[in-house]
Formats: sequence, structure tokens, C-alpha cells
Amino acid sequence: MMAHVSRDWSVFKQIFADHWPAFQHAHPRYQTSYYDGLVANMLECGNPDKMGYLDYRCHQCGQGKHLVSMSCKSSLCLRCSKVHVDNWVSQVSRVLHEGVIYRHIILTVPAMFRTIFYQNASALVNALMRCGTRCLEAFYSEVKGKTLKGGYITIIHTPGRNGHYHPHLHVIATSGGYDEVEERWEHLSFLPYELLRHKWQWHLMDTFRKTLATDEMKRLVDQCYRMYPGGLVTNVQKGQVPSQYQSLASYVAKYVVSPPISVRRIDRYDGHRVTYHYRSHRTERTTYETVDVMTFIGRMVQHTMPKGFKRIRYYGVQATKTFAKVKVAI
Repeated sequence: MMAHVSRDWSVFKQIFADHWPAFQHAHPRYQTSYYDGLVANMLECGNPDKMGYLDYRCHQCGQGKHLVSMSCKSSLCLRCSKVHVDNWVSQVSRVLHEGVIYRHIILTVPAMFRTIFYQNASALVNALMRCGTRCLEAFYSEVKGKTLKGGYITIIHTPGRNGHYHPHLHVIATSGGYDEVEERWEHLSFLPYELLRHKWQWHLMDTFRKTLATDEMKRLVDQCYRMYPGGLVTNVQKGQVPSQYQSLASYVAKYVVSPPISVRRIDRYDGHRVTYHYRSHRTERTTYETVDVMTFIGRMVQHTMPKGFKRIRYYGVQATKTFAKVKVAI
């Protein structure tokens, strides 16, 4: 097969068209109708005969014809991701409380847990998302010295920059919370990062230990406390928080809603190997990596979530039931 220098989303499709059956054979976990459907829809995206289409004609003369194929809406499809990002930005922008400062907070999971997390994702993913909210609620309340209910739009994100499995949470969080006793909003102008790191470690380890009560998990939790006496890595957006809702949602969307890789990052495919690039967290430089196609496909499909799974969830004063109730007071 001729080598492809990628600047076209069809190269991504070609990789799956050439090697998906062999990948499934080697990895029985993906031998399900769900994954077959994701890949099949992605491969047929843009095909009007398979996906259906809209037929446009001139109302006045009835002449001319313009076909627009329906999108596949597969979470694997790089072509449909732009529409998904735009829809997400529009949705989030409508549910942020006017006049409230929001921050982008990242809560990470140590590398030692990634294998056991992947193997038990069905149980641990949901627990991780709820854990992030409990941690921030406790953190805000301790900082202010009274119980506060903040607002959190929580997104589970599993890809690292190089495509490896790296589960972590991105949270669009209010910088403060609602005091239900005094019925007033309490703004937090300062967030002590050291306290947040320790809070996140305690809540995450407690959640992992209770959700997956195995000897292996207990060993990893004990090891984590020994390795990270200063708490776990968290990141709170510093400096000027984007003032406009649209800009904040757009800023977070580029990290959390788009697929594990974009077309422009795939540099070459020769039928057996794929070369792609990413910006390294460690060096802050562009890094090129060449892997065999089986590894590349695995790095893409391992980030798909079960059918019906809600990757984005709303908690606290961002939850649907609470939003209208506290909106006027906020």
C-alpha cells in the first residue's frame, strides 16, 4: 500500500477499514455489536446511500439538485466532531449563572491506577465523576468555614495527549457556593491549592477503595499515600478567568469534547504504521511518535464510553432541579 501523508480525514477511516477485523480478533473485548456499529457508521459517514441525505432544489424553477449526506454521529468520527463541539459550547453557555465567576479545574488520577481503572471502567468511571463533586463541595466548605453548594459541570476525559489511557476530570466550577441557611451566594476569591491536592487525594482514594474492594486496589491506595505525601496533582486555571460564557466553554471544549486525535495530527500512514504528533506536557515541545496500526487503533477505541453513558454531568447549583431554584438568589 502507498504511504499516505495525512491532511484528509479519510486516512483515519482507511486505517480502520484496513485493520478493524484483525484488531477485533486480537482483542475480544471489542467483539461486540456496539463497537461494530461505531466503526461501521464512521466508515460510512458522508455516504448518502448508507446514511441518508437531504435533497435541495430550487423552489422557483425546480431545477438543480444538491445532496447533503446525514452525519454518522459516531464518537469515533473525526468529521462529525466539529459539530459536536459547537453544540456542546452552545449548550454549556446557556446554563452558566450570570454574574458568577467560573474556573476550569482539572483533577487527575495517578498513573499507577490506569490499568486497574481501564479493566474496571464500568464501575470506576461513574464513581470518579461523583467523587469530583464531593471533593470540591468539601473543599469550598472548609475554605469558607460553612457549608456551601457550588456548581459543577463535570466531564470525564480519558485520552492523554499521546493517546494513552489517562483518566481525569475537567470541571467548570463556580468560584464559590450557595449558602442555603442564609440564602446568599458566597464568592471565593482565593483557593488554597495545597488543601485541594490533599482533599482530592483523600476523596479519590476513599472512592477507589470502596468501589473496588480488592487486595490489588488496597495495595495501590497504600502505595499512593506513600508516593504522594503532598497530595495529588490538581490544576486550577490561574490569572484572568474568561469573562464571557462562550469563551470559557470554547476554551474547555478543545480539551474535553473533541476526539482523542485530530486529523491534522496524523502525519503518515503506510499500511502498517501510523505517525502522529502531539505537544508533550513534559517538554512543551512537539513530539512525533510512530506506532503499529494495532496500537494506534487501540489508543483510539479505548476512549469510547458505553452506549448511553453521560460523559458530561451537572452537579450542585448547575443540576437541572437546583438551577431554577437558586438562579434568582444567585
